[in-house]
Amino acid sequence: MDFANFLIQLLNGVQYGLLLFMLAAGLTLIFGIMGVVNLAHGSFYMLGAYLAWSLSGMLGSLALAIIVGSALAVLFGLALEWLLFRHFYKRDHLDQVLLTFGLIYIFEELRSILWGDNVHGVNVPALLGASLPLTENLSYPVYRLFMSGLCIALAMGLYAMISKTRLGMKIRAGAFNRDMAESLGVNIKRIHAIVFALGVGLATVAGMIAAPISSVYPNMGSQVLIMCFVVVVIGGIGSVRGAFISALLVGLVDTFGKVLLPQVAGMLVYMLMAAVLLWKPEGLFKQ
Repeated sequence: MDFANFLIQLLNGVQYGLLLFMLAAGLTLIFGIMGVVNLAHGSFYMLGAYLAWSLSGMLGSLALAIIVGSALAVLFGLALEWLLFRHFYKRDHLDQVLLTFGLIYIFEELRSILWGDNVHGVNVPALLGASLPLTENLSYPVYRLFMSGLCIALAMGLYAMISKTRLGMKIRAGAFNRDMAESLGVNIKRIHAIVFALGVGLATVAGMIAAPISSVYPNMGSQVLIMCFVVVVIGGIGSVRGAFISALLVGLVDTFGKVLLPQVAGMLVYMLMAAVLLWKPEGLFKQ
């Protein structure tokens, strides 16, 4: 592998890892802070992709579609938390699994009713449709660099919110000891609603920005859900920093594995997870 091909695969691995972080960050926050096992998290990624396709067609702009779709996703997350999830916080994990597993089928059926079962494509914005030349024959799409940059910006914003703001302090307090935080005046129900809506919003944005390069098709959320759980387990449940580092590791291992070791590429990520769990059963970082 020459340097140009290595650079392309490195950029692809980082971009894939950052996209996984967008999904895994919401999942680890919801599980680590709210204690809810959300198997339907991948459905929000699918929702984002379909919103990108339908809203970009109506509004004529992917950027506007992302802005409007993000707002709709946050409102949807708040409504879903209020209607369903807040009633399952103190229930067994089995009840939560059954609820969210059923939601997967409900969301898939609603997707079929609203948007049909065809495969759709989302056009890359003309402003980001160019490619950067690396050699005479190889180039790298600007849109993929835009995806990486947007994910990094959102990751930095998420880190700043959790570590530097009063809201983040309340989120961390609720994650550490929700009963004590509530006794000190923190509105845990409101914190849970915000965290859930934030997780839904991040997953939806990931689906919207990924739509132009991955197409939009039925059941697309199920394919990323397993990888998200792998990222959360490797990084440490409830740790956003762990999810970030783990997502980059998984993205690089998966990308280079498909190029260098295609025969065992499907096993490499799970071998990485097994190795980390043997070394640190709680994951790379504690909550």
